[in-house]
Amino acid sequence: MAYSAALNTVYNHYLKTYSQTRPSRYDAHKKGELRSIYNSIIEQNRKSPLFLLDNTKESHEFAVGIKENARQLRNTIASLGGLDEDEILNKKAAFSSNPEVVKVNFIGGSENINNAPEFDIVVNRLATGQTNTGNMLPSNEKAGLSVGFYSFDVSINDTNYEFQFNVNEGETNIDIQNRLARLFKNADLGLTAKVVENNGYSALSLESNHTGTTIGRDFHFTISDEKTSKTAGSVSYLGLNNVSREAGNAEFLLNGEPKSAQANNFTVEKMYELSLTGVNFEDIPAVQIGLKTSTESISENITNLVSGYNRFLESAANLSDSHKHNRQVVNEMRGITKLYEDEMSNIGLSINNDGLLSVTDYDKLGYLLTQETGAEDTESSNTGLETLKSFTNAILRKSNQITLNPMEYVDKKIIAYKNPGRSFVNPYMASAYSGMMFNSYC
Repeated sequence: MAYSAALNTVYNHYLKTYSQTRPSRYDAHKKGELRSIYNSIIEQNRKSPLFLLDNTKESHEFAVGIKENARQLRNTIASLGGLDEDEILNKKAAFSSNPEVVKVNFIGGSENINNAPEFDIVVNRLATGQTNTGNMLPSNEKAGLSVGFYSFDVSINDTNYEFQFNVNEGETNIDIQNRLARLFKNADLGLTAKVVENNGYSALSLESNHTGTTIGRDFHFTISDEKTSKTAGSVSYLGLNNVSREAGNAEFLLNGEPKSAQANNFTVEKMYELSLTGVNFEDIPAVQIGLKTSTESISENITNLVSGYNRFLESAANLSDSHKHNRQVVNEMRGITKLYEDEMSNIGLSINNDGLLSVTDYDKLGYLLTQETGAEDTESSNTGLETLKSFTNAILRKSNQITLNPMEYVDKKIIAYKNPGRSFVNPYMASAYSGMMFNSYC
């Protein structure tokens, strides 16, 4: 039981601290890809000398952080057309005539481009989560609960969680409400808690992060203290189980046909990923969805590449500065970019002193786009595309290297080299990284 609890703590810490809010489909791998990664680790361990690693908490955070940043850069590149050298930066972009109501992303492959449909959508209702709004109580009046130890049970997806708290002498209603809001936030159960105030009164509001309705389940969560282990009475006094808004599905018309979805994010024909962000009121026409032109797609891909690269470099620099590690990973990435500085300048991209990229001359960049628009002058565009693809492939290889072995960039001392004539596989470097997430708990 102790081991299971420790493992859950590690897993939850990792998800909350490093994982993306939404999983990326580029984190999924085929068996062949996983086998290739495994073989690469084996080869690295075969050649790796014996190190004495810096085993501080700062080093652990640096290694995990730099690996996650490299993984996100890899996913950004993958989202621009794939990881194949011929497909990089070739992704088609989708358009929405009204992004304030519907945002769209094209997730189909190159084989889907010719048969990707255009359609219109009218959003009548957004998907909502369940909201409980407690009793509005005088904020600064003494709480109507006796001094003591209280508890209540929160049921989410048939799993019960017990919350316990003290009521101290002289505490006000808003003191207790704020304390419970912090308890819910720290518990991270998929509920958003906040205290709402109005004209000297306040109430605790709880909203489920999940939206939509499920067959056979009336509520996303319920709160009760009927069978709790400590003193009861806080649920009725604070009104914690008052449902002010039931969960509801998104409702919309797709080419005039009524549809619904449990969430505001969903896919259409496995080609478009839609995010509903608003409602079509009477004066707002239907939103048109389709593919952008090739020129617009390439321009968007370049912008996303620049943003993804800059995010990685800034995050890596912050990790190096805050944990006082050497700046090897930052310098290596800047060195790669420096190799392409002159060629990038010719197509309208510049590199500042920190190694960050920016589009500074859209006229020059226009030459890059002539290849896709069918203009006669394609020599400059071919050169520009090849420059960008070569640069993208270079930083992709570096991000893969960092992801595979983040321990390369952690402070360490070499103790002994392998015997070059009798090397053997030693699961040392990869195991050192994996163990870092458990050292504080096991």
